[in-house]
Formats: sequence, C-alpha cells, structure tokens
Amino acid sequence: MIAIRLIVWALLALTSGVLPPLLLAADSGARAQYTGGTVAGLSTKSQGSITTTDEEGLVFRTKQASVRIPYDKINTIEYGQRVSRRYAEAVIISPLLLLAKKRKHFLTVGYTDEQGRQQALVFQVHKSAVRSVLVSLEAKTGRKVEFQDEEARKAGKG
Repeated sequence: MIAIRLIVWALLALTSGVLPPLLLAADSGARAQYTGGTVAGLSTKSQGSITTTDEEGLVFRTKQASVRIPYDKINTIEYGQRVSRRYAEAVIISPLLLLAKKRKHFLTVGYTDEQGRQQALVFQVHKSAVRSVLVSLEAKTGRKVEFQDEEARKAGKG
C-alpha cells in the first residue's frame, strides 16, 4: 500500500509541471553583454551569457556566435563599475531619483590565443551574477581578480 502511494506521488510530481523544469534545468550562465575587445567574431553590444561551469574554459554564447577561452590561457581578470546618476528618470519621474545611482558592472578577461597573442574581452555583467562569475573565474584559473577601485572591491567581494 505504501509503495502504491509513493508511485502515485511520484507520478503526480513528475506530471504536475513543477518538478520537470527543476530536473531539466541546466546552467544557462550569467546574463552579459559583450561591450568590446579584440575578438573579431563578436559584435559590440552582443547580448548573451557567460558560463563558468564548463570544465575546460569560460564560454560566452550569443544567438550568433560562441567563444570558449581555456582557463589556463586566461592571464587577467579585472572587475570595475561605472556609476552614473539617473538624470533622465529624475526629469521624467521625480527629482528624488537624482539621489539614486545606477551601477554598471564590467568584467575584463585577458588571455593568450592559439598564436600566443594577447587578447581581451570586456563584458557588462548583470549585477546578480557578478560575484558568482568572479569567484568561479578565480577558482578555475588560479588568478586573483584585479579591482579597478575600492567601490568595485566592495561590490565584487560582497
């Protein structure tokens, strides 16, 4: 009787639509935008995702292209922020928004390509993913993140 109940509950869980997405979920990576660098195959402002769970290297995927950088070829990891006031929102919505700051989070990855030339990629990373991407890159590459300033250090370390 208990076995039948377990089977019924398992079937309900699998067909309910709640459990299957959890079971099928894969790491889609951190939302990011390629903002510049030396890679010819990527266009500036390409939206995509950075994946650091790959065993061999960092992967950036867009709808048009994919770039894989082996972790052992990465020689620079830099993190910085650009802070700006919300002037347009303040004019349109409320002057109180002048007190608010908008932060953009940037990750620069330097590496050597197959020909031994230095290359670089600059990404704007979504704020919810910055810490996990930085920690993963430090662990996988063995390199420390270089912070552009003290504010970036606070945001990157938590």
